[in-house]
Amino acid sequence: MKKFTLPKDGGLIEAGLPNGVKHTYEHIPAHIFEDEVVASEALADKIVAAINSKVGGFRLGLSTGSSPVALYKGLVKRYKAGKVSFKNVEIFSTDEYYPAPADAHSRNRRMYEDLISKIDIKPENVHIPKLTEIKDSSAVSDFCADFDNMAQGLDILLMGIGEQGQVGFNESGSSEQSRTRTVLLSYNSRKRQARNFAGNVQMTPHTAIAMGLSTMMTAKKIYLIAWGEDKAQVVQNVVEGKMDPGCPASFLQRHDNISFYVDENAATGLTRNVAPWLVGPCEWTPKFIRKAVVWLCEQVHKPILKLSQADYLSNGLGELLEKFGPYDKININVFNDFQHTISGWPGGKPNADDSTRPVPSSPFPKRIVIFSPHPDDDVISMGGTFIRLVEQGHDVHVAYETSGNVAVHDDVVLQHMDAARELGFGDRFEEVKKIIASKKPGQPEPRELLDLKGAIRRSEAKSAVRSFGLNDETNTHFLNLPFYETGGIKKGERTQKDIDIIIELLQKIQPHQIYVAGDLADPHGTHRVCTEAVLEALNQLKEEAWLKECHVWLYRGAWMEWELGKVDMAVPLSPDEVIKKRHAIYRHLSQKDIVPFPGEDPREFWQRAEERTQNTARLYDELGMAEYQAIEVFVRLF
Repeated sequence: MKKFTLPKDGGLIEAGLPNGVKHTYEHIPAHIFEDEVVASEALADKIVAAINSKVGGFRLGLSTGSSPVALYKGLVKRYKAGKVSFKNVEIFSTDEYYPAPADAHSRNRRMYEDLISKIDIKPENVHIPKLTEIKDSSAVSDFCADFDNMAQGLDILLMGIGEQGQVGFNESGSSEQSRTRTVLLSYNSRKRQARNFAGNVQMTPHTAIAMGLSTMMTAKKIYLIAWGEDKAQVVQNVVEGKMDPGCPASFLQRHDNISFYVDENAATGLTRNVAPWLVGPCEWTPKFIRKAVVWLCEQVHKPILKLSQADYLSNGLGELLEKFGPYDKININVFNDFQHTISGWPGGKPNADDSTRPVPSSPFPKRIVIFSPHPDDDVISMGGTFIRLVEQGHDVHVAYETSGNVAVHDDVVLQHMDAARELGFGDRFEEVKKIIASKKPGQPEPRELLDLKGAIRRSEAKSAVRSFGLNDETNTHFLNLPFYETGGIKKGERTQKDIDIIIELLQKIQPHQIYVAGDLADPHGTHRVCTEAVLEALNQLKEEAWLKECHVWLYRGAWMEWELGKVDMAVPLSPDEVIKKRHAIYRHLSQKDIVPFPGEDPREFWQRAEERTQNTARLYDELGMAEYQAIEVFVRLF
């Protein structure tokens, strides 16, 4: 099924553009693909061609983690089609925990499951820097030295990179001259790896064995890979930034045969996406012109209507002036365009001239479905708009796509059971306490416990929407999509069963508006899977008459906001509406303070939401718009 990406709207005209020009700002040439599957297919072709053209044995280095999984599938597909054999291939892994844990927690588990077990490679040709027990320092040093000697001069080395530019377990501060060695994992790294240990940092290993940077540099060809918007900043740092010990992958800029394969979302921070007019000729659509003007305002620290011709010319926007000038005409057009995104009527204002409004006035009231990946994303991400849609009289439905059950701490469950006991509704406290005690580290949680946690999250979601007047009995829908219900952090594959559940709801409501999470950087992946399930459902319903009059709006979650150049609707919030939204978020008590998987951001969700929307309001103000307390923004998909 197709990965979710935003449709293109203007940008660099790459056809016929020399590579030297296209990669002007890049120390490592970046090759941008629609998604990770397309990129991995291209890489699989290159690796297969290299294996088949090599006389004698071929030596392939692979990093651990989830980034290469699509590549593994591509290689297996080509093997099964008879296009390649791995009998003469040696595989070298870049890292492993030390001492290596059981296979279920091995850093190389995915490599074994998705690649090695499915091809004809000889077991003796698989080289993992793996020690299963603690050795004395001289024995470990000898093991690392032997592995390092074997790993010299790989034919191809393919590696994903971490959010701080880690490669393998070469973390911030790693020496450019480092060889294969044991490394002490930082707390932040262990916290990231804890998702593979049931979220338990204490269970996560403290040390690992890692192939060194200097060893990596001996490879004849290096491919780096990165997928997703959460990698955009590190991709920009590695591709365009200076070499920095704080970003170990940046040292690989010295390699003379290296390429970086990224998807469109991971490439969003590169100059040819951020400011493509600095690279070459562009396709100038209205939204792309707006993007350029917003960028220019940020560069010169001026509002739109104060931009001068000199500002355009001195910042690489001469082509824009030539095609659409004079400058003051561009300023006025973009200013008006921005003003027309602002609307206090996200469902459309009845009996109003809607020629310059983002939402048509009729029909009124509208039937609306808000898809919420978890049971709190609706109020966190677009709570002010949600409240306004309800108060303005629309028939608003919210569909909670997953139960969110694994994100409830055991102590919260016990607190609820104790409350039920104190209220006289039955005493199951000790029974539930025993269920919690029976949990096995690394294994899915008991179904009885997950059901309790799911019930807690449903009650919180209903309480939140009741707080601003939505009928929680008729207008809340708990879809419990099957892909999520694994009982652990790792989720299943999205299937037609998930999509059919969404189709059934949409057919029942036949909405005029649909709101969907547009997150491309969700650290746990659930938002993306949920969004792609909704979009696939809509694709399968594309012949339905009601859908032809339906508009789909994308909101952002707690991690990022839409860049202003993309925004189609901006809903301003008053101070009172910000407080109402905050109180709705407060109803999700299980997600306050002790969330099992909070990510890297220490702020609570209500704080993230308020700071994000207040920052958006500040940006609108700096561009010369009216000053609001907060603004929630949306991109229209269709």
